[in-house]
Formats: sequence, structure tokens, C-alpha cells
Amino acid sequence: MNKSMRAVSRLTGIFAIFQILGSAAHAAAPAALTVDKGDTAWMLTATILVLLMILPGLALFYGGLVRSKNMLSVLSQILGITAVVILVWVGWGYSLAFDAGSPVVGGTGKLFLSGITGDSMAATFSEGVGIPELVFVAFQMTFAAITAALIVGSLVERVKFSAMLLFSVIWATIVYAPIAHMVWASDGLIFGMGALDFAGGTVVHINAGIAGLVGVFFAGKRIGFLKESTPPHSLVMTLIGTGLLWVGWFGFNAGSNLEATGGAAIAMINTFVAPAAGVLAWLGAERVFSGKASLLGGASGAIAGLVAVTPAAGTSGVIGAILLGAVAALVCYWFVATVKNRLKLDDTLDVFGIHGIGGIVGSIGTGIVTAPIFGGFGAEDFSIASQVVIQFQAVAIAIAWSAIGSAVAFAIVKAVLGLRVASDAEREGLDITDHGERAYNF
Repeated sequence: MNKSMRAVSRLTGIFAIFQILGSAAHAAAPAALTVDKGDTAWMLTATILVLLMILPGLALFYGGLVRSKNMLSVLSQILGITAVVILVWVGWGYSLAFDAGSPVVGGTGKLFLSGITGDSMAATFSEGVGIPELVFVAFQMTFAAITAALIVGSLVERVKFSAMLLFSVIWATIVYAPIAHMVWASDGLIFGMGALDFAGGTVVHINAGIAGLVGVFFAGKRIGFLKESTPPHSLVMTLIGTGLLWVGWFGFNAGSNLEATGGAAIAMINTFVAPAAGVLAWLGAERVFSGKASLLGGASGAIAGLVAVTPAAGTSGVIGAILLGAVAALVCYWFVATVKNRLKLDDTLDVFGIHGIGGIVGSIGTGIVTAPIFGGFGAEDFSIASQVVIQFQAVAIAIAWSAIGSAVAFAIVKAVLGLRVASDAEREGLDITDHGERAYNF
């Protein structure tokens, strides 16, 4: 093992990644910190890549999957939610997530980025090396925005635009920020347990998946659900969105290393191989059970693989990432193709079925693939049994917090604005009734 890989191995023990990531959240960085221009340039790029995941990546992925009469509705919701969460984040979200506070939520010392200037430093993985804290703020801001935007997929074609915007303000405040604090801040509850989440398996995917599932119960089923055919109107757009999501995911995963080092390279290669395995696993399952390997199935498998490898991106070896991507795709396929219909669950675009289920598989699986015996970069005394128990506990806390907080947020919105559009508006399509526009004029 060469010098750089030995350094990566030391950095990716049970606590190392999160200890440094947690300390990066605080402005009280050591005076000795100096900015590395290469790391800063990489983090600026990674931040932009994550924004690309949302606009236009996620927007096109979701937009292509709905009926044409709701295409602009989906695009508008994702655009609006992204804008809302950006402002919430700089207003109070960042402070609640990354300022020093309690084990559950951060403090209020950084409201509206108080005290943070262009000279403020955030620590990276290398001793004495930092990046501008504003870059860290922006990077984490894109995580918050895409997590809130993911929830849209469970509820499309039947919920009000205004309701989703209000929900996002409340949800980002009482659900996302506390979970981010618990997982990634050095004084956070889940961090203190020693749970591994390199780039957001619990914070992003389980969180969004559970919120979407809760939203389905509050909003109810679409008119004609399981009675009328509702095929995607443009799988071409969905594949374009898939590609943009995959490209942007390199910023998501490799950017979470906070440095342009070997750790980012590990996350990068894993972000190639896990979705590749997911594509082939999902297509293979479709071929066996339905006789056809579909484009939608391949795209779904890619996303499932990406979701699953996210928490393990910096700690898993390549073989572990491949296995994680394949297993997650198969479990997600089983849920989407079988369990969802049996439950008559109108999770329209399978946010829970892929992000929720895939996030759970990936988060728990991280406790296995991080082990050196499987090629992972955990410490030499890494205990799979102990770590898997910790991962289970972290997943349970994230599920409980997201479920309860999301229910509160949806209940408030339902009481204030109402969630559902009128029946006639739903039949006509939300493009016209909510936005007065059509995606296509032919």
C-alpha cells in the first residue's frame, strides 16, 4: 500500500471522516488553517455539480415520468423548492445544522451566516488545511435543496404548488437541519454513536424517502390510481435526467471528501461502479420476472445504486460498492414491482421505493463494506457486527425523526393551505390549473 493509500486508510476509520466533517462545520477553526487553492477549486466545482443534479437533472428525471399535462408542474415545484431552501439555508438552516448546540440541533450563532466572511475557514481532512467556510455553506446548501426536492416525486400530479413551497420551509427547518446536525456535527447524537454516513444515506435519502411516504398518506391517492393507465410521457427526458444525476453525483459523493485527494478518488470510482451494478441487476431482474429489460428499469437501477453507495462512497472498496449497488437495486426492484402494488401505495415516482429503501440498504450495508476484510478502508480493528448495530440505530433514529417531523409539517400545510388541488384541476392537469402554461403546444 503506497503512502497516499495508507493516509486514506487512516482517515476512513469509524470516527475519522465524521470528526473532521463535524469540525468543518464550525467557524472556530484553528488559526493555523491555510486555504489550499486546489481543494477550494474542487469544492466549488463539486457544489455546482450538485446543483446540476437538481436543475435540470432531477427536474427532467421526474418530469419525464409524469403525464404531459403535469410536466411543467413538476419542473416548477423543483425550481421553487430549490429557491426556497437556498434562502432557508442561509437564513437559519446552516446554523441549526452546523453551529454548536445540543446533540439534536445546532445553535443560533450563525443565523443569516452571522460572523462568516470570506476569510472564515472550515477544516478539511488534512491537518492545517482548510477551505473557505462559505464554500462549505454552499456545498451543504445544495444537499438540503435536493433532499427537499426529492420529496416531490411521491406527490406529483395532485398537490398544490404553494403547499409544497410552504412544506419545504417547515420541513427544512424541523426535519432536515436537525438530522444533518445529528449525523454530521461533532456534537450530534448520531455522530456520537459512531455511525458512518459519508455523503448522506440517512441525511438525504432515508430522510426524503420517509417524508415522501408520509406525504402519500396525507395527500391520498391520485384520481384513477390503479384503474387508469398513467405511463411516463417521455422516457427520453428521464434518461437525460438520469445522466445528469449520475454526473452530478460525483460532486455529491467525491465532494464530501472536502479535498482533492485520494479519498475523493475512492468516492469517485465507487460512484462509477455501484450504479453500473445497479443498472445490470435491475435489468436482469426485469428480464427474469417480466421478460423485458426496460429503459426505465435501467434508469431506476442506476439511481438505486447511487443511493446505496452514497453513505459508503469514501469507505468502501470497489468490490463492496459493486455488491452494494447490485443488492440495493434488487431489493428496490422487489419493493417497486411487488410490495408497492400489494400495499396500493401511490408513491408516484417511487421516492420511498428507491431512495428510502435504497438508503436503508446502503446505510446498513456501509457497516459491512467498510470492513478491510471486504476491501474497505475502515480501521484495522473494524468490527462488522458492532458497526452494523450502530448503523441500524442511526437508521431507526433518522426514520423516526423524519416520520414525525414530516407528519407535523404536512399537517400544518394541510390546515393552512390544503394539500390537494380540486378534482377538476387534477383531471385537467396542474400545468394549466396551477401555472397557466402548457409544456407542449401540439
